[in-house]
Amino acid sequence: MFETLTIDIDPRGVATLTLNRAEKHNAMSAQMLADLTAAAKQLGDDKAVRVVVLTGAGKTFCAGGDLGWMKAQMAADPETRFVEARKLAEMLQALNTLPKPLIGAIQGNSFGGGLGLASVCDVAIGADHLKMGLTETRLGLIPATIGPYVVARLGEARARRVFMSARLFGAQEAVELGLLARIVPLDDLAATVEAEVVPYLSCAPGAVAAAKQLVRDLGPTIDEATIDHTINALVSRWETDEAVEGINAFFDKRKPSWT
Repeated sequence: MFETLTIDIDPRGVATLTLNRAEKHNAMSAQMLADLTAAAKQLGDDKAVRVVVLTGAGKTFCAGGDLGWMKAQMAADPETRFVEARKLAEMLQALNTLPKPLIGAIQGNSFGGGLGLASVCDVAIGADHLKMGLTETRLGLIPATIGPYVVARLGEARARRVFMSARLFGAQEAVELGLLARIVPLDDLAATVEAEVVPYLSCAPGAVAAAKQLVRDLGPTIDEATIDHTINALVSRWETDEAVEGINAFFDKRKPSWT
């Protein structure tokens, strides 16, 4: 049904949603954005689904935005850029508001938008070898549409440690930052995620959904105004000379002018 994802639902109602572009390090293309949004709706509406596990195929969880997709935005007009940025924002909000527990099984490296995916999980468990990073500023861009979810997960003080520098950090620091709940050897990841899943199967599904809604209501507000603000920030950034230079330098396999 989906070009870039797979969904497997076991007899207990545990759905495993897998990013399935391993050959592209599960980078988020326009198609993947559409698929993830549709999958969130499908899983949210399916009364048989009790818990959703989000993971990636291959060695990388998610390398962030597909560079081909980003390059296409550089050539687009501002109106098209706004529409495309909204697709990313709507995907993240669809997963963030999923009325089911969302457990992240982060099996490999995660950069840029991949951290946004990890941040919308209710619990994210990571393999202890992985690296993470908000790498957008290396390209002259900013982590805009993922920003509300990253800051909600890390808090402003911890987010400032990694939000602007684009530096990579390891699994243990991801735990210290609050991005990951815990880390385990890759071979133990499935069992550790299963231990997070099992308690929900004894809970009333409606109560779980209502509790998740309440905790979001009590947390930082991520509403249409917030989302529009991040979209406008990203669209404006795409129009800068730095963004043009950063994207072109990446594709030319050279260092940008500021390095």
